[in-house]
Amino acid sequence: MNAAVDLSPDSIQAARDSARYSRCISESRRVRWDIDADVLRGRHLDFRRTFLPASMSRAEQLEFLGADEHRTLSHVQGRTYAGFLGLTGRFIAAKAQEISREHWLGDQLALESIVRFCDEELKHQELFRQLERMIDDGMPSGYRRVADPNEFARRVLSRSTWAVLALSCLLELLPQAHYTQSIAVDADVSGLLRDAFRFHWLEECQHAIVDEIEWQRADRRLTQRERDHAVADLIELISAMDGLVQQQAAADTAYFHAISGRAFSHQQSRAIHAVFLRAYRWQHISAGVRHPHFVRLLSSMTTMQQQQRIRSALASILWDRAEATAV
Repeated sequence: MNAAVDLSPDSIQAARDSARYSRCISESRRVRWDIDADVLRGRHLDFRRTFLPASMSRAEQLEFLGADEHRTLSHVQGRTYAGFLGLTGRFIAAKAQEISREHWLGDQLALESIVRFCDEELKHQELFRQLERMIDDGMPSGYRRVADPNEFARRVLSRSTWAVLALSCLLELLPQAHYTQSIAVDADVSGLLRDAFRFHWLEECQHAIVDEIEWQRADRRLTQRERDHAVADLIELISAMDGLVQQQAAADTAYFHAISGRAFSHQQSRAIHAVFLRAYRWQHISAGVRHPHFVRLLSSMTTMQQQQRIRSALASILWDRAEATAV
């Protein structure tokens, strides 16, 4: 006699999750790449080209800058962009390793998928460290990175799992949108950096799915009261990201002034800082918060009242009111 098939909602959901983990594993095997053999290939950065597209750097909003200055501004922003990808990867990988414990004696497809995720995130961090050394060799001294990755990771990881996974999912969706919508279609971007962001994107696609599955798993375990606290944690984490963005925008504005080789008026200096801040908020926060898939996920796990709390909090840190109301 055949054993009874468990058709409970939990079992059906577990089977769906397992199938998604399996697809992530297959895709991870298919796109797997090596830093030296596939990305760097003995090449150097081409400083005659931009490091980020104008659609991301917002450089063209500064009409008083010349073409060379627009390119220099993109170099500063590209350096920070790559650095932020490495910084956020620090706590994303750590959280994934922590969550893997839940699957040690359970779904081995889930475990393999998360182990691959962690391995790839560590590889990404090494890639961005190597790129940072290359950029540092080719740019004037004085650039300052305001955050210590370990200290910031500790701050993030002190919050609830739900909030950390929500932030991780948001941040994993960002580089996918940036690459497909901007970097891939801009012929001016340095070939080496374009390849680095492309290979990074190939693996981030799977990471966002794993984040989504684990975020939803965490959500199913919460009471309404616990979810209220988790929403507060998410607001705090996004605010922490914004604080980091503000500090780096100020530091990068000062660095750009120092290496530009000419003086700017007070009004021009304010405009330069505004572009750095607006670009960084879009690159590292609002493009993720506004991502249609993130909006759908967040809406499916929160009440209208909780969503309004998030909108109200974000309105105070996003640059454009239109961006805040789109959440």
